[in-house]
Amino acid sequence: MTSFITAVQNEQPNFNLNNSRLRLVSGTSNPKLGEEIATYLGIKNVPLVSKRFADGELYVQIQQSIRGCDVFLIQPTCAPVNDSLMELMIMVDACKRASARQITAVIPYFGYARADRKTSGRESITAKLTANLLEKSGVDRVLAMDLHSAQIQGYFDIPCDHIYGSPVLIDYLDSLGLGEVVVVSPDVGGVARARAFAKLMKDAPLAIIDKRRSAHNISESLTVIGEVKGKTAILIDDMIDTGGTICSGASLLKKEGAQKVFACASHAVFSPPSYERLSAKDLFEQVIVTNSIPVSNNQYFSQLKVLSVANMLGEAIWRIHEESSVSSMFR
Repeated sequence: MTSFITAVQNEQPNFNLNNSRLRLVSGTSNPKLGEEIATYLGIKNVPLVSKRFADGELYVQIQQSIRGCDVFLIQPTCAPVNDSLMELMIMVDACKRASARQITAVIPYFGYARADRKTSGRESITAKLTANLLEKSGVDRVLAMDLHSAQIQGYFDIPCDHIYGSPVLIDYLDSLGLGEVVVVSPDVGGVARARAFAKLMKDAPLAIIDKRRSAHNISESLTVIGEVKGKTAILIDDMIDTGGTICSGASLLKKEGAQKVFACASHAVFSPPSYERLSAKDLFEQVIVTNSIPVSNNQYFSQLKVLSVANMLGEAIWRIHEESSVSSMFR
């Protein structure tokens, strides 16, 4: 498996882009990630003007011809979620009207994904609604990373490539030499994700935290299923939002005798009061996330480690452009 840990400037790019019609356009939600992906591919992002009118409406203009090009729009739909999503759809429309040959929405973090089914009456399935909006705006295909649930791929009636941040996280964890580890799912719903992660970590043992959620963003940990005493526990989840789930899980693991606790997640949503919870003394050895969502300076704390997924996304973009296999990246 290729190492995707860091985005390094290639002096002699491995990609033959002399006559390529591949174009990258980065939105405003994570421009640094867009720059790193462009660096990996050895090209420059297409200039984009994005501004706001006095009443809050968004204006987008592509500053270079993309006629007949294979355009990849890089835009995680992170906070402010509505603005990020609307800007992405406006970018799609601008590309469509500029006669782009194919438009791929590269969405490292897919917002509105948590409401992926009805759990009670009179609820909206916003994951499906968002997929419909993107399709109607003119997106030809989607490249997403670590969707909240894999079934969201089926909400699109266009091709959807789904990649995983786990290779980046596992490469880093392997470099730490942690010894005897146990992979822990913070809830029953994340067991499949944790099992796949444990398999990649040389078939590490698996433990599960059985919890009961009383309301949105509020969770109550009950018990640990599995042996964690004297081991290094790795809590794995797709995202860390307020930090309630992962922190209550870490506290329980400490009580059960875990020697060290690491938290791993692909998406650092980090809504308040996540900073206070995650930076608590003697709780986590490290909190490891990717840069699918930008982490602002006031969200950094001593235990936080942010890994880049730019190389992995860049590789996937190149393979889509060349019409070769994306899934073989993870074999």
